[in-house]
Amino acid sequence: MTGHTNLLKKFSITLICAGALAACSKTDRTASADTAAARTDSAAGRIDSTANAKMDSAHTDMNAAGAWSNDKFFGYAHNADNGEIALGKLASTKATNAQVKAYGKEMVKDHTAMMSEMHGLMSKLNAKADSTWDDAKSIANDGTDKLKELQDKKAGADWDKNYIENQIDAHQRVLSKLTDAAKNNTDKTVTDALAKATAKVQEHLTKAQTINSTLKS
Repeated sequence: MTGHTNLLKKFSITLICAGALAACSKTDRTASADTAAARTDSAAGRIDSTANAKMDSAHTDMNAAGAWSNDKFFGYAHNADNGEIALGKLASTKATNAQVKAYGKEMVKDHTAMMSEMHGLMSKLNAKADSTWDDAKSIANDGTDKLKELQDKKAGADWDKNYIENQIDAHQRVLSKLTDAAKNNTDKTVTDALAKATAKVQEHLTKAQTINSTLKS
């Protein structure tokens, strides 16, 4: 009877150990599976991160490449012409120096013609004037601020000098932008228009510099 009891105890211990081993084995397999899954998720995360970074970089490159799209160029040119026309009208009536007054009239005439040509080219290319981007908004705001300043300023020699010096700064700025646009444009029609506009802006700049030298003397 005692031997039978001992036999049952040994059998029970064996079953318990077997169960424990099976449970340990299952736990190990689960842990291994979880580790593998974590590694897979981590690798997937790295792949997603790399892919997203490449996509972001490509998007940035596309934006940089499109910095001088036709719409943006026309928007910038429109705002530049519009500002020069407004300032030129003011100078043609408020300037006291004959050269400055004549220069103001010339700005109205030339920039009105330039704006008309640009709008005609826009229609031909089925483009539009995007005046919402930074450079276009900046030149528009500067023109508005300068117009307000000169409207409030008393007419006289100092007014004439202020207007001409601003014209030098403004035309240098526009010349730089148009030159940059020409370098980053592949549309021959637009490139030809840029070359023509650049030549006219350079002409205006040279004339303003000449007038300024006489005002100083």
